[in-house]
Amino acid sequence: MPTAQGIRVGLSTASVYPENTEAAFRFAADLGFDGVELMVWAEPVSQDPTSVERLVREYGVPVLAVHVPCLLISQRVWGSDPAAKLDRSVRVAEILGAETVVVHPPFRWQRRYAEGFSDQVAALEADSHVVLAVENMYPMRADVVFGGRDRGAERLRRRGPGRAVSAYSPSLDPTDTGFAHYTLDLSHTATAGADALALADRMGEGLAHLHLADGRGSSLDEHLVPGTGTQPCADVCRRLAASDFGGHVVLEISTQSARTRAERAGMLARSLAFARTHLDRSATRAITAGPESPRHTDIARVPASEGSDSGGEHGDT
Repeated sequence: MPTAQGIRVGLSTASVYPENTEAAFRFAADLGFDGVELMVWAEPVSQDPTSVERLVREYGVPVLAVHVPCLLISQRVWGSDPAAKLDRSVRVAEILGAETVVVHPPFRWQRRYAEGFSDQVAALEADSHVVLAVENMYPMRADVVFGGRDRGAERLRRRGPGRAVSAYSPSLDPTDTGFAHYTLDLSHTATAGADALALADRMGEGLAHLHLADGRGSSLDEHLVPGTGTQPCADVCRRLAASDFGGHVVLEISTQSARTRAERAGMLARSLAFARTHLDRSATRAITAGPESPRHTDIARVPASEGSDSGGEHGDT
């Protein structure tokens, strides 16, 4: 993956929900994003490379990454075979000129897919220029039944994540298996009660893609505007800027609370400004002096057992 002088910042098309894929391209063009991450889901346009190519031409915004339709809400998009959907996502990325495919670890009930997942990921990467970046996920926490995002966040802060069930095989942490490339999602680390910087350390040079968002530790996946939660969003961005990171940073926030298009645009613009500020390589390198202080490298662990994960409103992105 070539190292760029500047780190490209993209917009996930999921960030404009309930607006559609074309709206995401329009926002990206109007606000000055470097591209989009295409979330493939129920909307027909997102599933059709020809329609997406038309949007690329019309708005002058490239597709940087493709997100496999592996959410609970998109289990039937492109059929029911998850291995076939992963393969198709890579082919679509090639058609669109995207450099990265984002994929979740398999669900526990997808046993055949889970058994061959590592080999399939490696084989697809060997046969394509596209990077397959496996994303860290989060468990279904027992404290979700206590209700309220604020109450869940406070409970995690005081007592840790507590009892939880992972829906992913073999783990919600892809570094437990080991892949060539990873996506680090900072909303998911919040919900998992995980140490985001330690997880970035575990990913190492394999960290190829960042989903930039924030969270407060709620039992529901929040995808907040970066800088408004508890996650070390600025620290992660500055670390990437100080390194040879050549991947993409994609804003994957929830704007469902926006009451108007202008309000949604404001949330996206603030998120982009945050990313540009903390990913500024010249500024970061100017203030970096000497080695960083040693950091604890053990990621917080959440007990996993058989079960299912219903996810939050944002949909396990």
